[in-house]
Order: sequence, then structure tokens, then C-alpha cells
Amino acid sequence: IRNILLMIFFVYNNVYKIYSRKGETQLLKQSIIKRGNEISHYLIKIRRDLHRTPELAMSEFVTKDKIKKYLDEIGIDYIEFEHHRGIMAYIYKKNAKTTIGIRGDIDALPIQEVKESEYKSQNDGIMHACGHDAHTTMLIGACKLLYEIKDELNVNIKFFFEPAEEEGGGAKFFIQDGLMENPKVEYMFGAHVQGYLEVGTIESKYGTLNASADSIWIDVKGKRGHGAYPQNGIDALVAAAQIITSLQSIISRNLAPHEMGVLTLGKIQGGDAGNVICDEVKIDGTLRTLDKKQKEFMIQRATEIIENTAAAYRCKAKLTVEKDGYNPLKNDRELIDIVKNNAEEFLGKGSFIFKENPSMGGEDFSFFVENCKGAFFHLGCGNKEKKITSLIHTEDFDIDERCLSIGAIMHVLNVLSFN
Repeated sequence: IRNILLMIFFVYNNVYKIYSRKGETQLLKQSIIKRGNEISHYLIKIRRDLHRTPELAMSEFVTKDKIKKYLDEIGIDYIEFEHHRGIMAYIYKKNAKTTIGIRGDIDALPIQEVKESEYKSQNDGIMHACGHDAHTTMLIGACKLLYEIKDELNVNIKFFFEPAEEEGGGAKFFIQDGLMENPKVEYMFGAHVQGYLEVGTIESKYGTLNASADSIWIDVKGKRGHGAYPQNGIDALVAAAQIITSLQSIISRNLAPHEMGVLTLGKIQGGDAGNVICDEVKIDGTLRTLDKKQKEFMIQRATEIIENTAAAYRCKAKLTVEKDGYNPLKNDRELIDIVKNNAEEFLGKGSFIFKENPSMGGEDFSFFVENCKGAFFHLGCGNKEKKITSLIHTEDFDIDERCLSIGAIMHVLNVLSFN
């Protein structure tokens, strides 16, 4: 009887602790939602400050200094780097058994902003047209909210302010620097604003969310000759034209109808004059696939078409594929459920939308999720009533700034799900 009573007490005690901890976490989440809404004007001020001074990949010097200033004001610890502009802020707890990472990117795009506002870009030809100023602001907001409750946390948190997302994949820097280790990041969250989603909605999907993205280069070589005597030359331009046309058959004739792939050739250079047989043509493009096997197949078929088509026109041609392109971004099902549950508790039922098909756009968050479980979601920043509907990477892109506090709160709620 004594042993049975002890067992009952043990089970009851543990069940009580579990439910008590869940209750404490729910109260903490509610307080975070309230506090996150209270700092909305603070976040808007930061975002506008960052928006005025956009900088391109690997040149984020002013941006880095501004992030450091805000982190210093919060009081949170961070590490900065000399070989890139990245910063990692962190909160470490002595007895924490779990470490969670959150990512926000900081670079801008070479786009001229056309929309007039008091916070319009001051740097000619450069603009935060992809919403990275918003992502950075949300991450600073998450730093502030989590630092304010650091004594109530039971997890470690790493905040990755990532440079060069638009060019080169800055996520790789953090991985190469060993920042996913000591303590090891087990779960990773990231978000991207989208103008086609109304503010207050969140979108994602299980499994593959983004395709791999690889730059490709085709070099076609022939023999220079006088345009009046074409028989004396080998026309690389004619061969290149046939190669471009033939490559389109990979998608239409070599992939099954239900498979998704993209092979886009967007740049061609060749020839010196209208009366000279062209001896060399260079073609640049991008290859997008949803898995490694499909990628290898498309590269194999492209190589066969390029080399054999060139040979048929007495030319030589070579395909080069980027070595460190972005791999497919694959979400962890369990973590997406956490994002969904937090979104619906915070924003209401129906606020989370399951995306039907993967995006063929690349996303270097994929490098993080190759090292841990991860979840990446899209955050609505559009507002049809205010005519904020432009898509990312456009010259008039803007956001409904209410998304800033929503993003910061969502980051914190995702972390607290492990507390």
C-alpha cells in the first residue's frame, strides 16, 4: 500500500508540475502579447530609422552600428564579427536544456525607391525592397521582450542578425563561425513579410516551402570570322540560340506534369559587331528545384543538351553550376504546428493559412535547417484599404507597420512554447 501511495503521489506531483508549468507559460504568453502591443510605436521608429539607410550585402556598416545601438539600449549581450557584418545576440540560462535560434536578415537591394515618405531611403539606388528592415526590427523587438522576462526563461536563445541574405547566403557565415553550436541550436524560427498577405495573417506549409536556387553559367565557343564569309568562322551565336531553345524542353518534356522545376536564362552576352561571326557567347541563368534528385537530373540533362547542341554546330560549350547555391527549405511539421497554434491563439482562428504549393524562390534559411529542426513562415504586411499591396523586390514596396509588433510577438510566443 505504501508503494502504491508513493507512486500515486509521484504521478500526481509530476502531472501537477506539468499543468502548472503550462499555466505559467500561458500567462507569460498573454503578458507578452500585451507588452508587444505596447512597444509598437518603438518598433515603428526603429523600422523607419533602418529604412532610411539601406545598405547592400556585405556593406551593412551603418545598419550594423544601428543594431548595436538598439541592443546596447536593451542591455542584451551580443557578438559581432569583422569578416562580415553579422551580429548574434543571446540569452543563456544556466540550467537550460534547449537552445532556440531566431533569424532576421539586414541587407537591402539595388532598387530605387519611388514611394514618397518621411522615412524614404536616403541612399540613391538602394532600398529595403524585401522587408529586411522589418525583419531586423522584429528581431530587435524579440530581443527586448525576451530580455525583459529573462529571469522567467528556461531556454537559451540566439538571435541571428544575418548579413548578405540577398547575395551569397549570409546564413553560411554563422554556421561556419560555429554559432549553431556551444550551446547547440536545436530549433530555429524565421519569418518573411509578404505584401500579398493581409496584415494579421500568417502563411506556411509542412515540408518544402522554398526551392533550391542555383546560379548557372553557359559558355559557348566558336571561331571568329568575317560576316561576309561565314564559311570561314564557327558561329557561337547560332549555337547559343539553339541551346537556349532546346533547354526549354527539359521542363516540358523531361519532368512529369506534377513535378515543379524552373530553368530561367536571363542574360546573354556575345559578339562584337554586326558584320563579325561571333566566337564566344556567355549565358547566365538560374535553376530552381524542390529536391536534390531532381536537381541532379536537370543538371545532367542540361549538360547533355548544351554539349551536344553545341557540337552539332561545330562549337564547344560548358555548363557551370554554382557550388554553394541555396538548398530547398524544408519545414519541420512539429514546429509548423507550434507556429500555427501560436498564430491562432494570438490572432484568432483562420489567421494561419496553409500554403498549397512551394515557392520557387530561394531562401537561405535552408542552411540553418540543415543543422537543426526549423520553421519558416510568411507574415502578412499588406493592407488593401491603404493600398499597401506591392510585392517584395519592387520599387514601391511598403508594409502595414502593424506587422512589426505581430512579428516580434510571434517570435517570442514560438520561443515560449519550449519554456
